[in-house]
Amino acid sequence: MEPRTLSSAQTFTAKFIFPVLWISIFGIGTLSMWLGAQSAGVGSASKDPRLEFLVAWVVGTLFILLTCAGLKRVRIDAKYIYISNYFREIQIPVGNISEVTENRILNMHPITIRFRDSNEFGKSIRFMPTRWFGFWSSHPVVAELKELSSAAKPDEMARPDA
Repeated sequence: MEPRTLSSAQTFTAKFIFPVLWISIFGIGTLSMWLGAQSAGVGSASKDPRLEFLVAWVVGTLFILLTCAGLKRVRIDAKYIYISNYFREIQIPVGNISEVTENRILNMHPITIRFRDSNEFGKSIRFMPTRWFGFWSSHPVVAELKELSSAAKPDEMARPDA
C-alpha cells in the first residue's frame, strides 16, 4: 500500500515562505518607521506608533515561528507514519504513537502527535492537515490516527531496520 499524505499541500508555504515574507516585510516596515521620516514629530512615548509596531512585529514573529516553523509533512500507511521536515524523512511504527491532539482554535487546525519513544524529530511533531471545514469539530484524521495507533500490535512497535 502506497503511503497516503495527511498533511496539507500548503505545509511548505506555511513552514518556509509565509514566515520569511511576513517577518521580513513587517520588520522592514517597522525598521523604516524608526529610521525614516515617521520618527519626526512623534508625540509622547505612550502614543508612539513605532513602539506598537515593534511590539506587534516581535509578538507576531514569535507566534509565527512557534506555529509554522516546526510543521512537518506527514504520510501514513497501515504500519508506519512517515515524517519529513523537507530535508529528511523518517518512518515510525504507528504503534509508537501515544497521543494525538488538535488545536481547533487556530485556522489551520494543527495536529500534534506524541510518541512513546523519542525519534530524530523529538517526542512530538506537529503538522497541518488537509483543509477541514468542520470549524469547531475535530478533524477526521485525529480519530484515524488514534484508531491506527491503538490497533497496532506490540511487535509493530519495534523500530524499523534502517
